[in-house]
Amino acid sequence: MTQHYLKCLSLSFLCMVCIVLAACSSRTVVKSDLGIRGAPDWVNEGKQALNDGGKRFFRGVGTAASINDEFLQRSTADNRARAEVAQIFSSYMNVVANDYSAAISDTDDTINEQATSNTIKNITEIDLIGVEIIARWKDKRTGIVYSLAELDMKKFKTIAASAKDMDAKLKSYIEQKADSIFDTMAERNK
Repeated sequence: MTQHYLKCLSLSFLCMVCIVLAACSSRTVVKSDLGIRGAPDWVNEGKQALNDGGKRFFRGVGTAASINDEFLQRSTADNRARAEVAQIFSSYMNVVANDYSAAISDTDDTINEQATSNTIKNITEIDLIGVEIIARWKDKRTGIVYSLAELDMKKFKTIAASAKDMDAKLKSYIEQKADSIFDTMAERNK
């Protein structure tokens, strides 16, 4: 009887731990307000698509904890910032691909959807090479380094326009719709 009671108690405890972990993992994460006092605004804003007076940017913030090798710490923060830009840019490219697929499905145009998808994936990979680290900040209290990576929308459009293997209609679509899709995404993320 005592063994049965201990098994039930153990099982109950395990269930409780699972419920607590599930509840923690489903919390909403606030991306735009870290609340670090004394930090530059970009540190607290996090990743975003930003329309600043008609200039459009994808921005990402990466961090690295204090370590003995300062170069490695900066490099780690830089790479994490680039990864944040990659994440938001990938979301943007998914919207472009979906919008383009919907636009061509309304016509009798027969463009290979797989080829379009591959082209957009290639643009995403090529374009992320153009991501620049434009700022760094080190929190004196914690030793954490923050890096700000940025991809200018103009660079993306230049790369898309010069892509050799891209269908002319997709190039035209990106040229015409890229900014409005960006603006819609930036507005939603405010």
